[in-house]
Amino acid sequence: MCGRFALTLPPDAMAQLFAAVPSNDLPAVPNFNICPTNQVHAVHVLDGQRRLVAMRWGFLPHWYKAENGGPLLINARAETIAEKPAFKAACRERRCLIPATGFYEWTKDAEGNRLPWYIHPAKEDTFAFAAVWQDWERDGVAHRTCVIVTCAANEAMSTIHHRQPVTLAEKDWALWLGEEGHGAAKLMTAAPEDALVFHRVDPRVNSNRASGPELITPIAA
Repeated sequence: MCGRFALTLPPDAMAQLFAAVPSNDLPAVPNFNICPTNQVHAVHVLDGQRRLVAMRWGFLPHWYKAENGGPLLINARAETIAEKPAFKAACRERRCLIPATGFYEWTKDAEGNRLPWYIHPAKEDTFAFAAVWQDWERDGVAHRTCVIVTCAANEAMSTIHHRQPVTLAEKDWALWLGEEGHGAAKLMTAAPEDALVFHRVDPRVNSNRASGPELITPIAA
């Protein structure tokens, strides 16, 4: 699962990293507590050109009659994304990348308190989540929406949670975006054991109103 994440890379640096043309309505960064329904940065291909755009994190299938017309869809399981009615067309035709600096997961202590962990790349400053997107419009309200693909956790990550977002290395971005033909399905697997590292962070991040770089500062486990 992926329910919160952080992004610190400036838009111009993101545009350069992903070789994408940036739009002029991108969300503010840095943001150390990106939550569902927030606008997020996303890279997709339009008219043969990579674009860095804003999307609503929370996929809205075309049959939703309102933004709250069904379950909030922030994650899609890699094992079933190609079969689910909400996602199967997007999985074939509308894949995108969501840049991130790291993401959060939670464990619980003996008293049931939620203990947050920050997970980030071991070697890079930024990585990309595999995602798919969908345009939605009702009664003059329009959104470009997205959902993050998740898979079974690798052994290291499974000590925190049984699922993890699919994170893609730069060499795989073109294939996921459809620029290198077919075969993107093979990318929907867990990152190598040594690709991600994690540490405990302050429970302040349990609130979706919390902000600031101290949210990712390590604390004693």
